[in-house]
Amino acid sequence: MTPSEFTIVRTVQLRNGVQLEVAERGPHDGVPVLLLHGITDSRLSYEPMWHRLPQQWHSIAVSLRGHGESSRPQQYTMPDMAGDIALLAETLQLEPMVVVGHSMGAAVAMQLAIDRPDLVRALVGIGAFASFGDKSELRGYRDTEVEALRDPIPDRVAREFQVSTLAGPFDAALLEMMVRESRKVPSRVWRAAFDGLLADSFCAGLPTLTMPVLLLWGNADAFVPRADCDTLRGVLPAAQLLVYDQTGHAVHWEQPARVADDLRRFVAATETRGSANAAAAGACSPL
Repeated sequence: MTPSEFTIVRTVQLRNGVQLEVAERGPHDGVPVLLLHGITDSRLSYEPMWHRLPQQWHSIAVSLRGHGESSRPQQYTMPDMAGDIALLAETLQLEPMVVVGHSMGAAVAMQLAIDRPDLVRALVGIGAFASFGDKSELRGYRDTEVEALRDPIPDRVAREFQVSTLAGPFDAALLEMMVRESRKVPSRVWRAAFDGLLADSFCAGLPTLTMPVLLLWGNADAFVPRADCDTLRGVLPAAQLLVYDQTGHAVHWEQPARVADDLRRFVAATETRGSANAAAAGACSPL
């Protein structure tokens, strides 16, 4: 096993006092590809595709505040979470990153790109919402099932929630792992994180984003309608959409090999585009 194949898991202390659980793999001078999970998941959400990512990348999977083994402060808005990631990028001295987000993680990624475009070279949204506040079923779930939660989180609630993100059979051991991760999240964080989503704080700034964007969506997604994909493509000038047939909300769980391949091609294209732009700028520079 070469050094780039090893995964290092550690806790990173941020300037704001938050501690984030981080898994890293690959050389520190490789393209930084940051992976953000969905609500009540953790860095382990990317386990099915983690070792399929190119070894030359600097891959970083993060457990957002309140999730996994990260600390559990009081606030869980999208700007709070995006602010953590900005501080993490500064702490780890990351070059502008390719930021990949699933569901809530996609909203955090977009908020980060809005607030700190200097840190984001490209975005990937897996099961990305265009908005949350207009989703009556999501709001109803928050006001009934999530509102009634008490600690410890019942296995039934975590299991039903995770299974609802899938459209087909899934590895039983991986499902059990993600159920355990959901049950780690305290009930107060479930409520606060859902409230943060429903606030829709990232939507207004989307038209300001000009970096390349890749959207990955399963056409059997029970949460994100196709209309949200079309909305995102309409407001993000550099967005492309890849549709996965008979796949649910957790596209990267059901089709990890294809997602890793699509991500690899997208990152390579952004690098090629960046090199071409730099060459063009050099050709036009005054002597």
